[in-house]
Amino acid sequence: MTASFFVPLLALFTLLAVTVMGILGKFEIERKLDDPNDPKSALAKDGPSGA
Repeated sequence: MTASFFVPLLALFTLLAVTVMGILGKFEIERKLDDPNDPKSALAKDGPSGA
């Protein structure tokens, strides 16, 4: 068990974690976009500031 074993293993786990977080974030964004009761961002064109 040397570094030549652990470094690729850690790299693969890191890639897997980033991929899972990206997929979960995508679904969270889509859920918020489909929810009419979710408040709009203050920076959004149709947000509460009306800018």
